[in-house]
Amino acid sequence: MNTTPQPTPPTAPVPLHPVLAEVTERLVARSAGTREAYLAKIRAAGQRGPARGRLACANLAHGFAASEGAEKTELKRGGKPNLAIVTSYNDMLSAHQPYGDYPPVLKQAVIRAGGIAQVAGGVPAMCDGITQGRDGMQLSLYSRDVIAMSTAIALSHDMFDAALLLGVCDKIVPGLLIGALSFGHLPSVWVPAGPMTSGLPNKEKAHVRQLFAEGKAGREELLEAEAASYHSRGTCTFYGTANSNQLLMEVLGLHLPGSSFVNPGTPLREALTDAAAARAVALTPQQEAAPPLGAVVDEKAILNACVALLASGGSTNHTLHLVAIARAAGIQLTWDDLADLSAVVPLLARIYPNGSADVNHFHAAGGIGFLVRTLLDAGLLHEDVQTIAGPGLRRYTTEPVLIDGELTWRPGTDRSLDTDVLRAADDPFSADGGLKVLRGPLGTGVIKTSAVAVEHRHVSAPARVFDDQHHFLEAFGAGDLDGQDLVAVIRYQGPAANGMPELHKLTPALGVLQDRGQRVAIVTDGRMSGASGKVPAAIHVTPEAALGGPLSRVRDGDLITLDADAGELRIAAADGGALALGEREATGHAPTEAEWTGTGRDLFAAFRATIGPADQGASVFGLPVSVPAAAEEATVVRA
Repeated sequence: MNTTPQPTPPTAPVPLHPVLAEVTERLVARSAGTREAYLAKIRAAGQRGPARGRLACANLAHGFAASEGAEKTELKRGGKPNLAIVTSYNDMLSAHQPYGDYPPVLKQAVIRAGGIAQVAGGVPAMCDGITQGRDGMQLSLYSRDVIAMSTAIALSHDMFDAALLLGVCDKIVPGLLIGALSFGHLPSVWVPAGPMTSGLPNKEKAHVRQLFAEGKAGREELLEAEAASYHSRGTCTFYGTANSNQLLMEVLGLHLPGSSFVNPGTPLREALTDAAAARAVALTPQQEAAPPLGAVVDEKAILNACVALLASGGSTNHTLHLVAIARAAGIQLTWDDLADLSAVVPLLARIYPNGSADVNHFHAAGGIGFLVRTLLDAGLLHEDVQTIAGPGLRRYTTEPVLIDGELTWRPGTDRSLDTDVLRAADDPFSADGGLKVLRGPLGTGVIKTSAVAVEHRHVSAPARVFDDQHHFLEAFGAGDLDGQDLVAVIRYQGPAANGMPELHKLTPALGVLQDRGQRVAIVTDGRMSGASGKVPAAIHVTPEAALGGPLSRVRDGDLITLDADAGELRIAAADGGALALGEREATGHAPTEAEWTGTGRDLFAAFRATIGPADQGASVFGLPVSVPAAAEEATVVRA
């Protein structure tokens, strides 16, 4: 089995786009101290090697007590590489249910490749689709950092030479990566499970949701539509955060090429799972001694992920996650970096919610391999990066195939097989990546414009202010929002207020109003997720209302202007005159301690008190401090 795809050389050297070059240069300069502190830390850990070589007999015996036969013998001897398996398996969630069968399969593949493996631990995996609009959603973003800590706990036994990480969905993959980066001296391979096969088209599902919001469809009809869309094991097929995760992990070089969107239960999926295990063994110091995770995830790799996110119209949640992931590697990515790239990165994919196709259609049209190829050829990706498949991102233009039952990689398509879904960089759907940073007296936020029609990207209308998404839905249901242009201000939804829940439940109602001819938009310090749709939404606004941000001083009737093209978020008095928000008292409030309880929320009070702002990744973790280059260890403090 060939586990090292070979790159397809370009026809001629491709110069880097000047904006990508400039953003890279400033990111490297900005991150110099913190990146060196991080690298010093993992260099020191790598020099020490796995602790099992220094464990006392009682400690080591605990580490292999449950093992049997040859596995126990090899762990005693200590010669073969030992791999940690960290899994997000549960059998309730479709995306993670396939992982139930993976550990024994991976263990056998590792043994065949000359190593041994142990399941080091599990991490929680919650589904935003289930908790949407419920109290449990207020734990969703916090779960990312819990997953990071859980990953660190799994690896903290220090018995391992590499890691295999099993995760797919929204907070799980970023959490696994942040946690694994704290053990960045280890080579690490992510093992995807793939999307479910296509069901009811997403556009039809969205139509039924909107009919339900208008009272024109019943719950039974709605449930039938939802069940026909989310119908089997595997990732949901729309291009939300889960599938954005998969694309980013491949472009970061942490998946095997072409493996992200292969359906569960297929021979190719099974072969790729075996190959991922074998590749992880090959990366260990006992074999290839390839660059560890912390060296793979460098400034160029992070910017490649940003470009791929923008070119594919991916999830706005990654304006939080990519910043947090970068910080975990000592890299100080900012929203300005993303915005500057977005201005020159063309939109090359139309996948629901900014198109009618799903990820299976995208994959069939050429998928990630073609996306990487055309972006490389346009000078919009760094080719000179490390990956688990070997040096050079052009390896990720190949596609895996089974020939006579053997896995191999061949050159991927050099043209899109469906230009309604995927296009080349010289024939884009739009000239920019569809992500803008908005600034103004209301704060700083982001907007995903790729799914918003041009005529809806500028809205100037009176504010309707709500401190809870349910109050907005009550007003909509009562007809209080009919017949008027409005900007819905949904505040006290930031990370320090109530965990920054997704407000996706608002999308059908706002869509109804917009389709009736009303000019509508939403401004919030909360999230709208990777399923952000056709209604203009200024999200992640910071400083958040709970920390005294300007949204806490907005009143009904204030004139708010959301201008996505100009990147502005303005406010004026109802008559259009000047308005000094600083002279007003804040109104409303985040949930009090007594109110923010139940569904486990009271256990996360410490997160509310310590979490950072949205533009710094909304994380409870800080950056490593700068240290002299010669230092072997780095102290970590909260930034």
